[in-house]
Amino acid sequence: MADRGRRLGARELFEVVLDEGSYVSWDDPPLDVAAPGSEYAVELAEAAERAGTDESIITGEGRIGGRRVALIGGEFRFLAGSIGRTGAERIVRAFERATREGLPLFAAPSSGGTRMQEGTPAFVTMVKITAAVTAFKAAKLPYITYLRHPTTGGVFASWGSLGHVTVGEPGATIGFLGARVYEALYGQPFPEGVQTAENLYAHGLLDAVLPVEDLTETASRFLNLVLAPKVASYIEDIEKETLPELPAWDSITRSRRPERPGVRELLKLGATEVLPLFGTSAGEWDRSLFLALARFGGMPCVVLGQDRRLETSDKPLSPSGLRVARRGMKLASELDLPLVSIIDTAGAALSKEAEEGGLAGEIARCLTEMVVHAEPTVCVLLGQGTGGGAIALMPADRVIAAQHSWLSPLPPEGASAILYRTADRAPEIAAQQMVRSVDLLAAGIVDRIVAERPDAADEPEDFCRRMGHVIAGELSRLTEMRDASRLAARHDRYRRLGL
Repeated sequence: MADRGRRLGARELFEVVLDEGSYVSWDDPPLDVAAPGSEYAVELAEAAERAGTDESIITGEGRIGGRRVALIGGEFRFLAGSIGRTGAERIVRAFERATREGLPLFAAPSSGGTRMQEGTPAFVTMVKITAAVTAFKAAKLPYITYLRHPTTGGVFASWGSLGHVTVGEPGATIGFLGARVYEALYGQPFPEGVQTAENLYAHGLLDAVLPVEDLTETASRFLNLVLAPKVASYIEDIEKETLPELPAWDSITRSRRPERPGVRELLKLGATEVLPLFGTSAGEWDRSLFLALARFGGMPCVVLGQDRRLETSDKPLSPSGLRVARRGMKLASELDLPLVSIIDTAGAALSKEAEEGGLAGEIARCLTEMVVHAEPTVCVLLGQGTGGGAIALMPADRVIAAQHSWLSPLPPEGASAILYRTADRAPEIAAQQMVRSVDLLAAGIVDRIVAERPDAADEPEDFCRRMGHVIAGELSRLTEMRDASRLAARHDRYRRLGL
């Protein structure tokens, strides 16, 4: 838990996180916001003496792991970290300078919100701060936030909630509404345990809760992943094998083996670096949809993958899971990274909650965003590919299929029940519906098949490394293409489907 009796000040935090001696201030003198001799002027002077800073926000630059970064830090000891006109102007100027100089930005707010002494003129600066963050992100620059105790009010409702990756301090109070304000307005205390970093993480609003000592490593990994050059060097292709002719039902039963490697095994064994993220950042999560930044070979990317080990009959892929996927699509776009989607699902939820949660609309929106996504995209059909939950992640520049993966509008048992009122004819239906990887290849739905020798469940390490090698090669080739040519080719391939 955070030591609330001994909060780190903004400069002290920077000393812990940054390379030694690398901090350089960007701050200009504070704006003239208080009449000389006024009560507010006295408050400002006393706050500066107590905090050791001239305002509640300090900005500058430093290095994390040798990499130059822009910095914004909140100083709670200065009038509870409240944001007045000077603090807002410093935040905006830091984002503007970072944008001009092409620097990633690390922000560590700690604030009670808008400074009441400056009223509405300070309150409305939330607008210009958000505009500056938006322009910064439009420049494809990475933004990481560390929400410290406390982060509340307008700070949480603007620049505190807009990071590409958002981490919380253990035990920190994080929320929009101040508990004292709630009690004064409603005559009862605000429920305990809601506005904590741990609770927000549990609800998919934070990617992690980490002590300050772990920040340097995490921030460095994030920056190295998203800012690493895309190395589009030639990768020797894996020889395409002649695959044995096997019944569709054989592949379906193999794809359901508990020992079959899923997305986590693929990333552990086939990727060279992985940084997991969590949730939608909008109050939802679904652990059956795994989101991460990763690197295959020399290619950094965003990975969104259906996690077969955490998808169960009572917790199937939900609308929230597809919203996690859409967060990944947005991240890839904002960070100028390729996108890798991994399909391995027994099917999306069929329930009252799924209908009311907008499942159909989320499938449609995923399809829309995948079809027009500007960055290079690779889809991996890793195992089961059932229904709308599977096809939602399929429309990519290149589609790779594991040998015993498959794609079907329903589980074969379900299709058999519709046509024959029994699930017993599922093997026959699977053959008729052309669900196998070899059928998908012949139909132009997938581009290549990665062999299983004879079954990924029996050779998980070799299979995952083989698949990782193929993903790296496909990403490399796509990155070398002109964007216009790649997007035109994607449009053409999906226009031809079913012909």
